[in-house]
Amino acid sequence: MTLSYDLSGLDEVAKLIIAKAKHKVILFNGEMGAGKTTLIKSICQYLGVTDNVSSPTFSIVNEYEGDHSIIYHFDFYRIQDEEEAYAIGFEEYEYNGDYLFIEWGERIPNLLPEELLEINISIEENGLRSITFS
Repeated sequence: MTLSYDLSGLDEVAKLIIAKAKHKVILFNGEMGAGKTTLIKSICQYLGVTDNVSSPTFSIVNEYEGDHSIIYHFDFYRIQDEEEAYAIGFEEYEYNGDYLFIEWGERIPNLLPEELLEINISIEENGLRSITFS
């Protein structure tokens, strides 16, 4: 399924993603500036997060408390190899049953669970964002 949207439709896209997610691990793929973090902010808001949601580029993981769940937001852009993900205990997060939102997951392919929702985000020529679910 592919969907195009602009910022005014972001809240509806967030609701759709949570409705489509059969698993709490969601992988966000897209080039730098595609809108991964912006989309994650909207999803977190939908899940009841009132804290400031920001990219964990330097901290690697941010934790947010939603209405009925904890959300872990990972950004693996700056890691050099999968060993760094092991060092922060990434595998332990996978098995706690909380939401995991992962940016730059292609840097840890051997650590990703099989059961996840993968979202590919791209920028269209007209400035809209396009997402594909897989």
